[in-house]
Amino acid sequence: MSENILDIPTPPPIAVIDYGHGNLGSILNMLKKIGSPAKLISDPKELSDTRKMILPGVGAFDSGMAALEDRGFATAIRERIRLGADLLGICLGMQMLGESSEEGSRSGLGLVQGRCRRFPAFGDKRLKIPHMGWTSVEVNPGSPLFENMHAPPRFYFVHSYYMECDRPNNVAAKASYGLPYAAAVQADNIYGVQFHPEKSHQFGMTLLRNFSGLNR
Repeated sequence: MSENILDIPTPPPIAVIDYGHGNLGSILNMLKKIGSPAKLISDPKELSDTRKMILPGVGAFDSGMAALEDRGFATAIRERIRLGADLLGICLGMQMLGESSEEGSRSGLGLVQGRCRRFPAFGDKRLKIPHMGWTSVEVNPGSPLFENMHAPPRFYFVHSYYMECDRPNNVAAKASYGLPYAAAVQADNIYGVQFHPEKSHQFGMTLLRNFSGLNR
């Protein structure tokens, strides 16, 4: 007998973490556009049954980590990952996946081995800091976030810091701005992108669609 589609449980919506630092409206709108259920989460207790989390982020490293820790999200995120939930960090959210940042003195979440560096003062005045605008990325084979992209992907970046991974196999995609850097990272069920998929049109939609479909 074939399985009745009505008997298949609907997965919980993607938890978009609200800790006071992020483009929440843009992310929720993009997830709605691709037909992926999502829920804004401002209480870490609401993560108890989630299978997928998005950690957005804009602003400074220390203030972002302080907000995660003070609101109880840092511990809750680590626990959900331990239990197998997928996590996608965006921009500052990706940087906080690492161990530390030159932008501040606090420790990061420590989910990806590495640290964030500030772009150096380039001699070429055309390379301004922050790096802002559309940039092509070079995808490393095997990253599920970048599947079904039928042209060299381009994404929208706004950042002054970049992640330096200890393990090359944690780099899912690379970009260049005066120097090569990790545009995306992956460590088991932990993913991060330095760019803003919610502002990156078709490529961003495909990436978020790929994340929403992981391990369904």
